[in-house]
Amino acid sequence: MEKLVNDFSFGLFFWQIIIFVLLLILLRKFAWKPILNAVNDREEGIKNALDSAEKAKLEMQNLQADNEKLLQEARAEREVMMKEAREIKAKMISDAKEDAKTEADKMVAHAQAAIESEKKSAIAELKQQVASLSLEIAEKVVKHELSDKDKQLKLVDEMLGDAKLN
Repeated sequence: MEKLVNDFSFGLFFWQIIIFVLLLILLRKFAWKPILNAVNDREEGIKNALDSAEKAKLEMQNLQADNEKLLQEARAEREVMMKEAREIKAKMISDAKEDAKTEADKMVAHAQAAIESEKKSAIAELKQQVASLSLEIAEKVVKHELSDKDKQLKLVDEMLGDAKLN
């Protein structure tokens, strides 16, 4: 430090100050202004980006609200469609049951008519067989009874006795 004070020269000091001031002027004109302009531009860009981000955030909120509204509408529409589908299903089942019952009633009536017809036919056939058997039995009994002369006379007497009583 002492050496600096002992070797101090005003001429050198003067020229160093002039060079330093010129350097400051040159730096201010060619370096600091562009640097400050770049910093200001960057600051403005960041500010614009933040504003854009805020706008995008608001738009996203609006879109989410719209999406939620659309979802609610879709859910409501789905519920209406499901309700209609359930009603149609219930109606189809009810109609099918009614049709099946009607068809079953027709089949039962037809079966009862067929059974009644078969029953009448069986009864008629049974009557015919009973009559046929009765005639055969009567014929055999009469043959057997009339084959003996004493039995014939006795039968005639009984018949005459019955005729008088009536």
